[in-house]
Amino acid sequence: MSVAKLSLALSPLMLLHACDREPRDPRGVGHDETLLSVSATGQGDTRPDQAQFQAGINSWAKSAAEATAANQQLIGKIVDALSGAGIAEKDIQTRSLSVQRLDWGDRKGQYQASNIINVTVRDVDRASAAVTAATTAGANVLSGPDLRMADPEKAANSAYTAAYKAAHARAEAYADAAGMTIARVLSIRDAGGTQGNRYLPGAVPVAPPPIAVEQSAANASNVPLMPGQTTSTVAVQVDFALKPK
Repeated sequence: MSVAKLSLALSPLMLLHACDREPRDPRGVGHDETLLSVSATGQGDTRPDQAQFQAGINSWAKSAAEATAANQQLIGKIVDALSGAGIAEKDIQTRSLSVQRLDWGDRKGQYQASNIINVTVRDVDRASAAVTAATTAGANVLSGPDLRMADPEKAANSAYTAAYKAAHARAEAYADAAGMTIARVLSIRDAGGTQGNRYLPGAVPVAPPPIAVEQSAANASNVPLMPGQTTSTVAVQVDFALKPK
């Protein structure tokens, strides 16, 4: 009984090539390159062009029906005043409605009706007049104004540009110190940031901003509104491939 033998001969060139081959780096870095990961932040200032505030009425009566009726009449006056100040109907939205019996304080035994509306002012220069109109019409609850941008992404673009430029400049400094140069950009990751009191979401979910609490509207009339500047601050992480000079 004979046994057949199978042999495979490899040329010296094939053996050398097999020994020199290294597994591909999943990050995309070549054999003669060095990975550099840089984190940087950037800022951009933008003048807010919109404002939002909440206004409302708390009213009291001996019965729930009387308190509700009085409340509806008063909130109607506020809405009419806002309309007279140039606020469109679509920019006035009910935020909350409530009726409750009071079992404490000087008004114990009475009913309190509450109606809070959210107002969007699409021209920030008219926000002060809108707040004044609401309080003059009788609003005794006020929260805000919250200054914001109609296009927050556009407003944040300058911050993202600054963040990337900062990352690239830092990478150039590292490369120069190491006697290397930037070969290419491997990846750019958005780490999110903030815009005023809002979070700009990045690749990782971020907690939402706190909700503003209601406050008394006393002495809120005729207070000038100063838009100032809203700062967008963002962070990016950029991976660079460096190569020897």
